[in-house]
Amino acid sequence: MIRVFRVHIAKPTLVLGLIDGLILYFSIIVGYGVSFLDMSQAISAYRDKGAQSIFFVVAIMLSLVMMGLYQRQFISDLKIALLRLIASFATAVLTMSIIFYVMPDIRIWMSALLPALAISLLGVFLARVFFVRVADINVFKRRVLVFGTSNQAQEIETLESLGGFLCVGFLRIGDENSTIEPPRILDRSADLVDIIDEYDVDEVVVAIQERRGAMPTSELLACRMQGIQISDFWTFMERQKGQVELEALRPSWMIFSEGFSSRSRLQRSVKRIFDVVVSLLMLLFSLPVTLLAAAAVYLQDRGPIFYRQERVGLYGRPFYLLKFRSMRVDAEKDGVARWALSNDTRITPIGTFIRLTRIDEIPQIYNVLRGEMSFIGPRPERPTIIAELAKDIPFYNYRDAVKPGITGWAQINYPYGASVEDAKQKLKFDLFYIKNYSLMLDFLILLQTVRVVLWPQGVR
Repeated sequence: MIRVFRVHIAKPTLVLGLIDGLILYFSIIVGYGVSFLDMSQAISAYRDKGAQSIFFVVAIMLSLVMMGLYQRQFISDLKIALLRLIASFATAVLTMSIIFYVMPDIRIWMSALLPALAISLLGVFLARVFFVRVADINVFKRRVLVFGTSNQAQEIETLESLGGFLCVGFLRIGDENSTIEPPRILDRSADLVDIIDEYDVDEVVVAIQERRGAMPTSELLACRMQGIQISDFWTFMERQKGQVELEALRPSWMIFSEGFSSRSRLQRSVKRIFDVVVSLLMLLFSLPVTLLAAAAVYLQDRGPIFYRQERVGLYGRPFYLLKFRSMRVDAEKDGVARWALSNDTRITPIGTFIRLTRIDEIPQIYNVLRGEMSFIGPRPERPTIIAELAKDIPFYNYRDAVKPGITGWAQINYPYGASVEDAKQKLKFDLFYIKNYSLMLDFLILLQTVRVVLWPQGVR
């Protein structure tokens, strides 16, 4: 993987992105050629419209990111990938149409745009066919050597099957109990540097549960001095899975670990400006939907339109979260806080629809505007639920180190949680976000949220 602004990006993804960019750029050039049917005029037009061409490439690539078309799990089924691809191009066309209307100087003629869209749609789909069929070849993968053959090493071996890296072998340390089959255990007689050279290793992962007296410190240091990346088991798993493993959490690890820099004044200021500007724009553009939803909720049973609920915000400060009411008025008449369940009978017919489409969360934009929430962050929970979860889950209270958000890393990677085990799994993603916070990660989450809205996962 390659790290860009604290975001780990797999090499195959970068290769696929580069291929897409070239396909899109080539498509718009051909589009101008088709439009003029004269190469000299096409070249002249292309030179005059370089900015439009770049805009075409960027608009479509952002739409591809939104629909998850750079994630292996969403393109492995080519039929589903084609549907997502069509949806992404439709989104890009709608976006470009709006911007062309507002900024007519960057408009692309339809005679050039339509053939460019047709060519690029075909080309981008074929790129995914190639990616699915060929991206698993070893040349695309990071070559990893694992120090250890016990349970942690076996977890790495299991994770290897999901793709993204190639484990060239395992080195047994001392007389540790091995859970790795002998054919994958390498001969330890050679020097570690020679083994790394022989297998063209990119990274060494130390997966030794009991390191006292077993760590080959001098050999690892020699490798590090030659530029080989050395990672411990938990750091490697965090990077590959996009979550912090709760088993690794220790106060000392959190104190000395790289990351946890969300209190940077510059980042907080930029994020707040972004929240205010986008809140105002979204309140304006969502006004028709807001009015229709408010009328539908009221006409359902003549009850309150909005639902105010106490939640825990930044540093444990309470605030009242706003949502369109999706449950019956007497849903919690006994005053006991409960998670929403699958097919929950408390949810009204209108409530089912607005939950499925996420319309019920539009009023939270006002919470963002007031500074109680951000667009990106862990989901805010109720004080009583947090108190209960904190008893069973260590470090759960550290979720409030950043402002809660409407969407977040956990929301796009894990379905709605309705149990202590779900809360544990989501905490892994929330801590990963807090540890690796950056504006780039926020931007990627915002784009991926579109995918979650269009293809709801675990909505309740």
